[in-house]
Amino acid sequence: MALSRRAARPRAVEVVFLPGLRRSVADEIRSLLPRVQPAPVPGREDALRFAYPGPLERLTALRTAVAAFTVLTFGVARPAQLLHADHLRRIRAAASEVDGVRSFRIEAAGSGSAVFGRLAEAIAGATGLAHRRGDGDLVLRFRPCPDADGWDVLVRTSARPISARAWRVADYPGAVNATIAAAMVRMLPHRPEDRFLNLMSGSGTLLVERLLAGRARAAVGVERSAAANAACRANLAAAGVAAELAAADVASPDLLGGRRFEAVAADPPWGTRTGSHETNAELYGAMLDTAHRLAAPGGVFAVLTHEVRLMERLLREHRAQWEPRAVHQVFQKGHHPRIHVLHRR
Repeated sequence: MALSRRAARPRAVEVVFLPGLRRSVADEIRSLLPRVQPAPVPGREDALRFAYPGPLERLTALRTAVAAFTVLTFGVARPAQLLHADHLRRIRAAASEVDGVRSFRIEAAGSGSAVFGRLAEAIAGATGLAHRRGDGDLVLRFRPCPDADGWDVLVRTSARPISARAWRVADYPGAVNATIAAAMVRMLPHRPEDRFLNLMSGSGTLLVERLLAGRARAAVGVERSAAANAACRANLAAAGVAAELAAADVASPDLLGGRRFEAVAADPPWGTRTGSHETNAELYGAMLDTAHRLAAPGGVFAVLTHEVRLMERLLREHRAQWEPRAVHQVFQKGHHPRIHVLHRR
């Protein structure tokens, strides 16, 4: 379908994200779209809504969000009433703004019911898109309005979620979610003159997200696994960015020859898919020591981990090195890791 480059008037847009990242997402929306004021969606911990007058493709630049939707609100009591021709025209108009779609799918409570079957048939007729129940390109969400009587139809503004990263051509076990990595980057200094260090860099998600956020004076990844470093090089190349990779153990006493970095980040093993709970105590202690040695005065260290009790204990033991400034709990696929933001003492 053809993409309309600019809406004639502001539309309601809802951005969804991983629970726990609301502040980072709101800050990114305000920095990317200065005239926009995002507000929470009643009853939701994973969504922000705002009036947006610009082109849909601008929303794909959001790196901390999972997806964006145009919100159409209808003053109807039941989904069956959305079969009215005027309502179908509004849905068709919103769908016509999304580029690169040939099919659609419906996400709703009771989506397999006869009512939604009739809606799917009517929308297919109105838009010319094929209804594919499980994997349609265009996502249409139906729900009762969260703050008023009526029903909302949410039309995803892109064929793929904006969280999908085209640069991820090589995966690796335990790779950090890219939207979480983007949020961590925003919690760290990321000015052009800053140097960035990624300990245990794995397949490079944090490195790529930092370099896509803007220029850095230096970007260095430290990873002992040859397979991980190979995946990292492939992802960096696909993203069109470059970083220095050091094949080394995080505990190496002479690591990087004493160079200093304003921003340090790490996504150490959680002891589930990679690593083990038995060895993590030693590993995490070495990570905190090394990060302190390599952080510049006033440097900031962001750590993502699911080892909650271990991290809390080690931070007490390393309180002479690190001052905890913030903890952000994130919810992702049954896990609830925490991002610790630490300042070098």
